[in-house]
Amino acid sequence: MHGSIFIFLKRFVESSSGYSAWINLLESAGLPHRASAPYRMDEVYPIGELFALISAAARAEGTPEADFQERFGRFLVPDLLLVFKRFIDPSWRTLQMLLHVGSHMHGGIRRENGKTNPPPLHVTSVGRNVLVIDYHSRRRMAGFAVGIIKGLASYFDEGDRVSVVPATALNAERVQLKVTFE
Repeated sequence: MHGSIFIFLKRFVESSSGYSAWINLLESAGLPHRASAPYRMDEVYPIGELFALISAAARAEGTPEADFQERFGRFLVPDLLLVFKRFIDPSWRTLQMLLHVGSHMHGGIRRENGKTNPPPLHVTSVGRNVLVIDYHSRRRMAGFAVGIIKGLASYFDEGDRVSVVPATALNAERVQLKVTFE
């Protein structure tokens, strides 16, 4: 998993619970060595470490992992847009971002670092105001995708006009999300 996700997760945890929360999270996830060997933006790390951190954070909060993933996804949208702005047309809004995420953002990330493996997203336009997003990933992190979609809508001041409804369980390998623009 790309190092940026770990760095953003650290910022998310620290912003809501303080610096010591990150150190405590590393310990409860069985990764205390990461306090002295921190994650780096330009590296790739085992996905198991991210799973351990998310699971430990959700347990500490007493929330389902999908809910934690969603809040984290919402939180990191401004940072993602800043870090990956070279792959984004500045005129895009939520709809265009979703239509191009696979080809532009994920494709660009793969070209820059062959070790990364963003999940394939298949986005289908169903009429003028509806998208169906097929998320296929053994990572089972569709809650994160829901958060990013909702975060994009908020970022573009469209949060009250965009709804995201999972058509399948968020912890499945294949998840369909229906995104409606009103």
